[in-house]
Amino acid sequence: MKQLEHITKSPITNKDLSPFLVCKDHTVSQEDFALLKDESIDFLVTSPRPNPQDLMGYYESEDYISHTDTKATLFDKVYQSVRKFTTKKKVQKISKTKKDIKTILDIGCGTGDFLFACSQKKWQVFGVEPHNKAREIAKLKSHSEAIFDSLDNLEKNNPIQKFDVITLWHVLEHVPNLDAYTKTLKRLLQPDGILIIAVPNFKSFDAHYYKSFWAAYDVPRHLWHFSPTAIKILFEKSGMKISKTWPMIFDSFYISLLSEKNRSKSGNFFRAGIIGLWSNFMALFSGHYSSLTYILRNKDV
Repeated sequence: MKQLEHITKSPITNKDLSPFLVCKDHTVSQEDFALLKDESIDFLVTSPRPNPQDLMGYYESEDYISHTDTKATLFDKVYQSVRKFTTKKKVQKISKTKKDIKTILDIGCGTGDFLFACSQKKWQVFGVEPHNKAREIAKLKSHSEAIFDSLDNLEKNNPIQKFDVITLWHVLEHVPNLDAYTKTLKRLLQPDGILIIAVPNFKSFDAHYYKSFWAAYDVPRHLWHFSPTAIKILFEKSGMKISKTWPMIFDSFYISLLSEKNRSKSGNFFRAGIIGLWSNFMALFSGHYSSLTYILRNKDV
């Protein structure tokens, strides 16, 4: 029998949590999971949730496309094309944000597309990817053996290594211990380095529209659900500050399409496109895009 872990206090502020929403795991188990809210910083917690030893079973799905390079369907082909385009844009933005990059660590590197693009810039690439098949693909693609199954093993094999850039593209929401993890990220970063965190934003229009069907809640794999305020407060505790944000404009379309599938099984491409477009339009005024990328630096830099 699966054991559930109950969280009653916010890991960021230690304040009591209040009921917010109940969502279904549409990808694997079809089980319901509650979201609780820290009102003081607009932060959501999945609780109760499976213990770590049971949680990996919730990732075993062919629908988890970030772990594969499949192009079996039209949707897969569109996804892979968009991923190729956005990967190129990510590297361009990082190059403009941080000069003289020598080393970069991508945590949750999947099948290694981003690391491959970074290697083309002659940066020394490192990665962390717990999924065995994806990790082996990433090693081949990036021509690097420095891709490990955990941060602990990366540190054991590179005990004095610090990085100019560390990236987590939709990874932080999966991390069980936020406080310890953010402190580890700071320790691994060069004093003048940049930390890049991309996460869904439940304050966006598409999140409000789809409510419990919003695909970016992705319970129970997503343990935490962030707003810009929550990210700011979380990293301030580790001595870091937000220096810039980037919108991830394609995410609203992708998430809206998955949300339509959650709601009607077959999905509605046209409505998903309209909601994705409207969400980006509304974000021009509110700043609340479906996903945001945060560029963080040490406070004393």
